[in-house]
Amino acid sequence: MARTADSAPAWFQWGVFPAVLGTALLVTWQLIQGGTPPALAVLYTQGGAALAIILSERTYPYHRSWLRSHGDIGTDVAHTVGVGLLTGLTSPLAVAGGVAVAGWLSAQLGSDLWPERWPLLAQLFLALVIGELPGYWVHRWQHAWDGLWRFHAVHHSAPRLYWLNAGRFHPVDILSTYVPTYLLLVALGCSAEILAYFGLVTAVHGLFQHSNMQLRLGPLNWIFSMAELHRWHHSRTLTEANSNFGQTISIWDWVFATRYLPADRQPPREIGIADLPRYPTSWWAQILAPFRWRRVKRESAAS
Repeated sequence: MARTADSAPAWFQWGVFPAVLGTALLVTWQLIQGGTPPALAVLYTQGGAALAIILSERTYPYHRSWLRSHGDIGTDVAHTVGVGLLTGLTSPLAVAGGVAVAGWLSAQLGSDLWPERWPLLAQLFLALVIGELPGYWVHRWQHAWDGLWRFHAVHHSAPRLYWLNAGRFHPVDILSTYVPTYLLLVALGCSAEILAYFGLVTAVHGLFQHSNMQLRLGPLNWIFSMAELHRWHHSRTLTEANSNFGQTISIWDWVFATRYLPADRQPPREIGIADLPRYPTSWWAQILAPFRWRRVKRESAAS
């Protein structure tokens, strides 16, 4: 029998996300203060957070049926490795472009735009609010315009939600969100340290957001776009899926009235793309699917 939402103790459901994220931020800060390069510090702590999430899924799953492989692990691993390599290769380009814009803006205004004297946590929160805005709108357009949806469909083709779904993205999809976000933050003068914390929060939150564990955030759901909201975003029902576009925070969802969290029912267990039942399942076929879009839709329509 499937484990119910009340099976996990309250301290776990309410505390695991703040505890893991807070610990990851603290350890990253300590590593950076000790001289570890920011990118390497994030890599260390992100790995530790991922291990904690994997163990938590096995201990207190949201759906037991989501624990077993659906033939998706190899595909998710390949996507995750590809996304990691892609972001690593494109980061220097995004940063270089942002630095050039930042220099021009500073020269025009006669001062830096970024409030670097603010406390670190205040700067991090500002980076999340500003950095999420382009990502929010790109995500909405991905669901509204077929030219972008064909790439974003890779992410929604997942047959279940678990931690590794956080890396299931087509390269074009991830670049369309990643590059504008980092260009904007660097152009505004955001430091390498704040960018590291921003990347850490985004990564750890993404793992939790897609995790198969019992979580409750209560009022924090008005700040974070956590699993309780994101499970609705993966619904096969379009009116439910076309909501909760925030990637890390949900602020822009409630500003633009796309937040969706009904109190009278639970998110659906069956997820995916209702009108694409024949969507390819292998990594390479999913990489090619956007370029064979008519064929993909035709095969699904004929099934």
